[in-house]
Amino acid sequence: MSANATVATAVLHTRNPDRGHRIRLVAGYVLAISLLLALTVYGFNYYTLGPADRPFSPKHTLLKPSGPIGLKLGFLGFGMFLAIFLYPLRKRWTWLSRQGNARHWLDIHVLLGLSAPFVIAFHSSFKFRGFAGMAFWIMVAVSLSGVIGRYLYAQIPRSLNAAELSLKELQESQGRLAQQLAGQDLLPQSDLRSLLRLPSRERVLELSIVVALVYMMVLDVGRAFRIAKLRRHALPFGQKFTTLAGFLPTRYADLERAISTAREEAALAKRVVFLSRSQQVFHLWHVVHKPFSYSFAMLALIHIVVVMMMGYF
Repeated sequence: MSANATVATAVLHTRNPDRGHRIRLVAGYVLAISLLLALTVYGFNYYTLGPADRPFSPKHTLLKPSGPIGLKLGFLGFGMFLAIFLYPLRKRWTWLSRQGNARHWLDIHVLLGLSAPFVIAFHSSFKFRGFAGMAFWIMVAVSLSGVIGRYLYAQIPRSLNAAELSLKELQESQGRLAQQLAGQDLLPQSDLRSLLRLPSRERVLELSIVVALVYMMVLDVGRAFRIAKLRRHALPFGQKFTTLAGFLPTRYADLERAISTAREEAALAKRVVFLSRSQQVFHLWHVVHKPFSYSFAMLALIHIVVVMMMGYF
């Protein structure tokens, strides 16, 4: 086998796990959204009834929490609840930590965390009372905090071996990207300066943790609009419509390479500036997220035990 073929095979094996994971992840989201849409369409005229009118609906027997569909949704929610806790257990159990990629596990953890509250809501037929209601709202809080945690995880750059990059390494990578941008003249320098404009590290350290978190999110959202502005300046009038005002990629490879470099440079520069704050918020997030998770687990188990004792299944 030639050297080129060997390299190509190695690259293929390297990329396939990520590609396969992305396909499975998209399939998981499509499946979850399809299930929730189907339940919404089928049960809409039942779920919108008042509590006194629901027993007279022909769908009541199926969709009530103890009905065939409601009960199966409860089992599904319970299974998702168990799978959600595999991710934190992975950090404690050595044999489980050797299975798969940590980032892949986190992506599935987030998918289940986002989907489970909706499944549980349909299981309860949108009646949130007692232990079940308390557990549901705590689960919603856990899901929302999980989204924030996933965002923070992405803000702390990591090398290929999952070790945290040092600030010096980050700044060196940022410098290489800046040199690449300086060597091209496809993008207006004024727009590039706007894209790369950031507060100083000293200013960031003065911000409270909450303000720093909001600031990071605002910069990420604003970057999409600034990237679109870069494209609009480089495109003829007619093509601004086909790219949705610059939000979609163009067919010009050189332009897209320059924009990709600018985007990466802006994102990396932001991570350098906010690195210390990202770490602080991420550690604080763990302190908040875990108690909510354990509280939800305890209340959910109490609800399941009580339901079993009452003989609903």
